Amino acid sequence: SLQKWVLREISNFEYLMQLNTIAGRTYNDLSQYPVFPWILRDYVSETLDLTNPAVFRDLSKPIGVANERHARDVKENFEDPTGTVDKFHYGTHYSNAAGVMHYLIRTEPFTTLHIQLQSGRFDCSDRQFHSVPAAWQARMENPVDVKELIPEFFYFPEFLENQNGFDLGCLQLSNEKVGDVVLPRWARSREDFIQQHRKALESEYVSAHLHEWIDLIFGYKQRGPAAVEALNVFY
Repeated sequence: SLQKWVLREISNFEYLMQLNTIAGRTYNDLSQYPVFPWILRDYVSETLDLTNPAVFRDLSKPIGVANERHARDVKENFEDPTGTVDKFHYGTHYSNAAGVMHYLIRTEPFTTLHIQLQSGRFDCSDRQFHSVPAAWQARMENPVDVKELIPEFFYFPEFLENQNGFDLGCLQLSNEKVGDVVLPRWARSREDFIQQHRKALESEYVSAHLHEWIDLIFGYKQRGPAAVEALNVFY
């Protein structure tokens, strides 16, 4: 499949799905759910210009250091000489069961699973997935949030809609009710978001750089000296 991908016979989406499958990731296991990259960093423009490299995230860096400022902290944390555990850059993970439920909170059976995880109620509204731009902002401002995306962001508009009318509470600062997921300004609808996001995944820029992210998640930068150098060591 690598050969097919290089020859552009299969899409970036298909190639990532195949890599996830080979790596033992599956929709049937929340703790090994398929993982996809954040690919954009522009969630505020009126229109999304996929010919402009500046709208894309740097795929050669782990999401935890997508913001340059975090790189220094992450390096310093790694030097922690307590010696009781193996050293790591991140205490949480780019893909875990809670993260999957976080994104899919509006869709059953994930809603019920989320409520069970939170001992019988919804997590506090501010911690919920309520906005795509805000989720990206959290990656920029909060070095602890290192969640990558799930495949649904590229094909499943329904998960962005609170179809069942769940009471997800209100945000503290704005007192705004959490309902459907807030979309980037350039998306006219959920379907439009998914379509443009998928187009971004298949863009020339991503096709040229996707292998860099693959090295981090599935390849030689997962562990050992290469992982240390790439600031890519997880607890």
